[in-house]
Amino acid sequence: MIQSLHIEHYALIDQLDISWHSGFSVITGETGAGKSIILGAIGLLLGERADMKAIKAGERRCVIEAEFELPDELIDAEFFAQNDLDFDGVHCIIRRELTAEGKSRAFINDTPVNLSLLKELGSQLIDIHSQHQNLLLGKEDFQLNILDILAHDIDELKDYNRRYSHYMTTREQLKEAKERAQSSHDQEDYLRFQASQLAEAALREDEEEELEAEQEMLSHAEEIKQGLFEAQRCLNADDDANTLLQIKQAVTSLQNVNRVYSQTEELTKRLESCYIELKDIADEIRQTADEVEYDPQRLEQVNDRLDTLYTLQKKHHVDSVAELIALQKELEQQLELIDNSEEHIVELERELVTAEEAVKEQARKLTQMRKAAKKLLEQDIVSKLMALGMPNVKFEVNMTLLDEPSGKGMDKVEYLFSANKNVPVQPLSQIASGGEVARVMLSLKALIASATKLPTIIFDEIDTGVSGKIAEQMALMMHDMGKSGCQVLSITHLPQIAAKGQHHYKVYKEEGIFATSTHILELNEKERVEEIAHMLSGATLTEAALNNAKELLS
Repeated sequence: MIQSLHIEHYALIDQLDISWHSGFSVITGETGAGKSIILGAIGLLLGERADMKAIKAGERRCVIEAEFELPDELIDAEFFAQNDLDFDGVHCIIRRELTAEGKSRAFINDTPVNLSLLKELGSQLIDIHSQHQNLLLGKEDFQLNILDILAHDIDELKDYNRRYSHYMTTREQLKEAKERAQSSHDQEDYLRFQASQLAEAALREDEEEELEAEQEMLSHAEEIKQGLFEAQRCLNADDDANTLLQIKQAVTSLQNVNRVYSQTEELTKRLESCYIELKDIADEIRQTADEVEYDPQRLEQVNDRLDTLYTLQKKHHVDSVAELIALQKELEQQLELIDNSEEHIVELERELVTAEEAVKEQARKLTQMRKAAKKLLEQDIVSKLMALGMPNVKFEVNMTLLDEPSGKGMDKVEYLFSANKNVPVQPLSQIASGGEVARVMLSLKALIASATKLPTIIFDEIDTGVSGKIAEQMALMMHDMGKSGCQVLSITHLPQIAAKGQHHYKVYKEEGIFATSTHILELNEKERVEEIAHMLSGATLTEAALNNAKELLS
């Protein structure tokens, strides 16, 4: 349950601190006093989206903080351990801060958390029922969700969702495989032609560079050969221009000098080394010159091969032989998939049949549990609605089987309702009045609170459309919810409901010189009598209204 609430600089609230009690409490106040502002602040603690305009005018930030008491049977301590949150086993403090710069921060027990985690915890702490939620009664998902809550089938639903996810994934894979196979078959001949053409080309990754170098050599063979011959002639000519012979003679001359002048020995060795190196170079030049031949036939072959490579690159919009080889492998893989597509499709079809049967098997378990819960729901709702002034009420849960599995099973659920004799049941959303819908919703919420052991539920004017004795009966039902362990807070304009609260809070607005501010106050016995009397008679207190208020409270 929520034990305390602190609001600072939010909307019309400058600062508010309030302690809450267990059981059934009521909140009253004139329209526009700020009751919805307090609900909005609590909503922020539950992870709702922040509106920076909610920060009180002239302030830089607002803070909303609440302390909760969490009995062991209501909250799983594993939630705090798994999310690395401090927890003493009983108390939890949630804080939300907004700044004028647009920043929003959330904390659980002083540890920063994201909004998704805040929502996950908040959904286990408080349920806020506002008037617009009555519209949910006409939604099939909401009706089915209530049935699941009462069926206590959360584990079975998780198992179903896992199987359904696998079923849908397999079905999508089969669809894609068939589409891919059809598309591939449509262009199979062209793919095979392309792959065959590339295979026949017998591509090698470095071939293009090698051929281009050979082409360059063959195209300039005569020029290369002439240059090599000239270099060889300079080194090894038959006349006095023979460089090697002259160096050899120079070596001999130095060797003769060495005998009488040792300082030339180093020069002799260096010159001998040059002679040996130049002789090797001359031999290699001669060999290279012998190898270089102008071969027009080979040049034609090289040109033809390069033309083939360039044509393939242009055709397939690539820039290298390496990319052509990669394309060839890709085509071969596509053809392999085509060759194996039928086998793959058959395998997926078998897997889909198995997955569908697994989903339907789990759906049948859900259906059985829902049918059992359906009977209890029909009995309990009728019993509660009769206590709320509908002696002739009829309420049925119509369950039909879907043709295919859906995200929540194979059951279609519709609530059927009739409040009068001799009037057949019809869809609840089509036949129920506003007051009847409010009573049905309160009855459902009472069942849900009991089934889920929800710590706190807040009703925002759930009494809309009712009055008198019916309002009193609704108050008694909320009072019973409070006695069963659920903390119930009801915002109301009806004195019959206000008088049944174990605790009474009043929201009021003060007009200051520079600003207007909202406050909340827990009323004592005397203040409570006066507040209910005002609700009965208006602004002017009468003795009759005071006596009537005392009678309601007694």
